[in-house]
Amino acid sequence: MAYLNAQQREQLAKELVETPFKKAQRKLRRMNDEARLAFYRNQQSPTHVMTRYVLPNLGAVVTLIETHSSHEEDGRIKADYELEEVIVEPTADNT
Repeated sequence: MAYLNAQQREQLAKELVETPFKKAQRKLRRMNDEARLAFYRNQQSPTHVMTRYVLPNLGAVVTLIETHSSHEEDGRIKADYELEEVIVEPTADNT
């Protein structure tokens, strides 16, 4: 399978940012049989969390950035996540 070029990476980022988080995850896992979850909802700031997938056969690293907010509902704190940005970068092999 060929590596993604810059144009394909940009197109993938545009497609993923318009989809819900779970569908974006599913699409990434289906694109590459060897897709690896690098980290899941790693909190980098108080309002943003990141999930990263490495797609070795496509030569890409995909980072899904979500906004995080919480509210109280029925005496419990609920977390709300919304996909805000997608970054698709080349791997070291695909430069």
